[in-house]
Amino acid sequence: MIDALDRELIGLLRADSRKPAATLAKALNVSRGTVQNRIDRLARDGAIQGFTIKTRPDTADGVRAIMTIAVEDERSGAVVRALRGLPEVAAVHTTNGRWDLVAELAVQTLSAFSDALDSNSRIEGIAATETSILLATQKL
Repeated sequence: MIDALDRELIGLLRADSRKPAATLAKALNVSRGTVQNRIDRLARDGAIQGFTIKTRPDTADGVRAIMTIAVEDERSGAVVRALRGLPEVAAVHTTNGRWDLVAELAVQTLSAFSDALDSNSRIEGIAATETSILLATQKL
């Protein structure tokens, strides 16, 4: 069971998972041991599934884009499986509205981006796509 303190701790870890337990404890007004025990429990129970780093999007190499996809009839499953097999596809999301799927693309060059668009257009079951290159990201 996750309580309010756990939610606050998770929020602090999302912002910076490298903060020392003592710093987190001070921010939460609890002991360092409490923070460490809660992190251990949250990880053991699967609420925390890992610790990662975030890089500034403008420092990442390559080209990133979002592709919205309309799927023919009931072919979503086959299209998602095909997209998962492409190395340039970082993630696929189902969505509502005009588009059925949203794919996040990440490649190193514009030439590779062009090749990715060609590969995606050959996937059986895709009715239409619209792709936008991500030019700049504003940190919130």
